[in-house]
Amino acid sequence: MKVTFLGTGTSQGVPMIGCHCHVCTSPDHKDKRLRSSILISYDGRQIVVDTGPDFRAQMLREEVPRLDAVLITHSHKDHIAGLDDVRAFNYLQQESIPIYGTDVSHDALRREFYYAFADHKYPGVPQLELEEIHAAQAFDLFGKEVMPIEVMHYRMPVLGFRIDNFAYITDAKTIAEESYRLLEGVEVLVLNALQREAHISHLTLEEALAVVDRVHPKQAYFTHISHRFGRHTEIHTELPPHVSLAYDGLQIEI
Repeated sequence: MKVTFLGTGTSQGVPMIGCHCHVCTSPDHKDKRLRSSILISYDGRQIVVDTGPDFRAQMLREEVPRLDAVLITHSHKDHIAGLDDVRAFNYLQQESIPIYGTDVSHDALRREFYYAFADHKYPGVPQLELEEIHAAQAFDLFGKEVMPIEVMHYRMPVLGFRIDNFAYITDAKTIAEESYRLLEGVEVLVLNALQREAHISHLTLEEALAVVDRVHPKQAYFTHISHRFGRHTEIHTELPPHVSLAYDGLQIEI
C-alpha cells in the first residue's frame, strides 16, 4: 500500500496573497502546503481522504488516473469544499463515486452540494453515492478492512482511519481511551500538529509528540501544519528520529 500526501497544510493561520512571512517566501518546496489530504493506493485502487479546496490541483499535480472512493473525516470546509470536482472522475469512469462518512458529514454534503442530490439533476453534476460509516465499526473497502477511529476536534467528533498497520488522524485535540485501543499495534501514524502555541481544537507540537509516545509507532508523520509553526527545516530539527514532518507530495510505502 502506498500513501501520498496530497496536502499537509491548513486554513488555520494561512496568510493572504501578498504575505511576506518567512514560510511564504521560503524557496523550499516542502514549505508549500495545500490543505490536508492523502491518497491511498493499493491493488489498483485509488482512495482519497478528504477533498478540500485544493482537491483539483492535488489530483492534477499527482496525475491521479482514477478515483475509487472518498473517505471524509469531517464536514469543515477545508476538508470537503473540493468535492464537486469528483465530477471529472465521474465523466472519465462513467460511474458514481462512493463517499464514506458519518450521517452528520453526509447531511453537510447534502446541504453544501444540494444540486448533486436533487430529484431532477442537471447534466454534469457530481455523481455521489453516500455510504454511511460509524466510529469503531470496521468496513470493507476493496478487500481492505478500514477502521474508523473517533477523535475530538474540540467538541466536534472527527474520524481518523486505520488500514492494516497504518493510521491517519487529522483535526484532533483529544483522543478517548477506546480510540487509543483501536490504535494499538499501529506502525505508521499520521497525526495533526498545528503549531507550538496552545490551540482550542488542534494538537500542538508538544501534545502531538505525547500522542506518538502513547501509541508508540515505528514511524510518525505530522500534518495539518500551520504557517505559524515555521519552516520545514526548522521544525524537523526539533523532532525525534522516529517522527518526521510530512510535506506535499511525500510518498510512503506501508
